Amino acid sequence: MQSIKSYILDNKDRFLSELIDLLKIPSISADSAYKNDVLKTADVIKTSLENAGCDHVEICETEGYPIVYGEKIIDKNLPTVLVYGHYDVQPPDPLDLWNSPPFKPVIQKTDLHPEGAIFARGASDDKGQMYMHVKAMEYMTSQNELPCNVKFMIEGEEEVGSVNLGKFVASNRDKLTNDVILISDTGMIAKDIPSITTGLRGLSYVEVEVTGPNRDLHSGLYGGAVANPINVLTKMIASLHDENNHISIPGFYDKVENLSDNERAEMAKAPFSLDAYKKALDIDAVYGEKGYTTNERNSIRPTLDVNGIWGGYTGEGAKTVIASKAYAKISMRLVPHQDWEEITELFKSHFESIAPAGVKVKVTPHHGGQGYVTPTNFDGYKAASMAYEKTFGMTPIPERSGGSIPIVALFEQELGSKTILMGFGLDSDAIHSPNEHFGIGNYLKGIETIPWFYKYYTELKS
Repeated sequence: MQSIKSYILDNKDRFLSELIDLLKIPSISADSAYKNDVLKTADVIKTSLENAGCDHVEICETEGYPIVYGEKIIDKNLPTVLVYGHYDVQPPDPLDLWNSPPFKPVIQKTDLHPEGAIFARGASDDKGQMYMHVKAMEYMTSQNELPCNVKFMIEGEEEVGSVNLGKFVASNRDKLTNDVILISDTGMIAKDIPSITTGLRGLSYVEVEVTGPNRDLHSGLYGGAVANPINVLTKMIASLHDENNHISIPGFYDKVENLSDNERAEMAKAPFSLDAYKKALDIDAVYGEKGYTTNERNSIRPTLDVNGIWGGYTGEGAKTVIASKAYAKISMRLVPHQDWEEITELFKSHFESIAPAGVKVKVTPHHGGQGYVTPTNFDGYKAASMAYEKTFGMTPIPERSGGSIPIVALFEQELGSKTILMGFGLDSDAIHSPNEHFGIGNYLKGIETIPWFYKYYTELKS
């Protein structure tokens, strides 16, 4: 295994070139205009897995975008690791905020990445991190270093809620049988401080529509006499938080897990600079639920945020109009024990109940998923910790993430196996935002670290 560093050095340019070619394909699952590009990406992943040494690779059709499945079974008596990732990406909007085109990858040096970072949509989430596993597999098979069985399940609908993954998993339990699931769709505390994500928040995502008059109205002739859906919607949204930024939906906190003082004290040991945090975001103050720190607010506490709001005239110049309709998209990040379907129903009931006379309200649920907590006392976590320690020279810090990977809870429910989240991204990667990027050093470090996980996990299970 010591040859992994030299193998990466010898193949560095090819590893980067292959990832750049993958990032050029606009595999945007949320926009049907890019359907052919999403399908093309699945074909590329299939070929990549074959070239990496998988003995069997297939494209599994679903009602939506396909799942690429690959495997290399060397001995059925050895442990099996199931690698999950996704090849679809978020829409790149707003395009005018990108410093370079989102699907024309460029390598640029930054203060944090003097060796360079790849700027492109999907660089970190999740093409770059998913492709680390493909290249780690290539190393292990080409050098005869693969110590156990490996299965890959790479999907194309993660960014739209993994709509068809649950059906696929439920109907392919035998195919997907494994001892542990390995995912890299998370991050580290810092470039030189590894961490293992031990908790994920759940998610409920809804769209709301407020309808007033049956047509757009002249704001002079009707203003003040007819309910304005945009005004009403903004008031309704504002009422969803109280003066302490506590979510005001009845029953919302009933099942929230409250961590003990000791658990919160352990979390506080993670390196964090509030000044650096504010500077990186160009803000002069943080904001959130009273009584909690910044790192607690974005990880162990539930949230409710407006992700988009629109209605009326937004073009150039003026148009004095009272819009007939107003819309908003709202996401709620949930903590373990909060059921996303129950929260969605609580939101719907409450939002409809606070609508004033003169408007009609429609709430449309989109997608969601449950939160998840990974134990730190089982072989998967121990192997991941040992792998990071081997390549970084320090023990990784367990960390709860504010993000959501809804399928993690589903995996445990359907397959009965735990998930290890070995992320190599950074908060500064700007995932879901303009100028998303992934440090070359992080990419190569992931390829170096992952094979050690396989080695240590196999040893611990023997």
